[in-house]
Amino acid sequence: MKHARAGKKLGRDSAHRKALYSNLAGALIEHGRIQTTEAKAKAVKPFAEKLITLGKRGDLAARRQALAQLRSQDVVHQLFAEIAPRFAERPGGYTRIIKLGPRQGDAAAMVYLELVDYEPATTLAAPAAR
Repeated sequence: MKHARAGKKLGRDSAHRKALYSNLAGALIEHGRIQTTEAKAKAVKPFAEKLITLGKRGDLAARRQALAQLRSQDVVHQLFAEIAPRFAERPGGYTRIIKLGPRQGDAAAMVYLELVDYEPATTLAAPAAR
């Protein structure tokens, strides 16, 4: 029986799942928003939130723990230098899931997983010369 078992397996073995969480969380930190399936977003959301909490701690041990999880020095630097200070006053709830609807090929439920203060980069087109 599957009583009191937390987490999703996502059809992967533990090493593959760990790599998936690391890659998705790294992309979320790097870009601020990622598009993925609902199941993956729900699985990686607590993982990403714990990393942001590590970033808020800011000490060397927290940085090393984050590096062990993310395996990218650039992403860890961005987490500690840019993202953690933005959430310094927030006691949790750093991410949100926005539903997008079914994917074209297999009707999998797609979502955006984004940081709550995410602002999409708007490129202002120059007015056409007449």
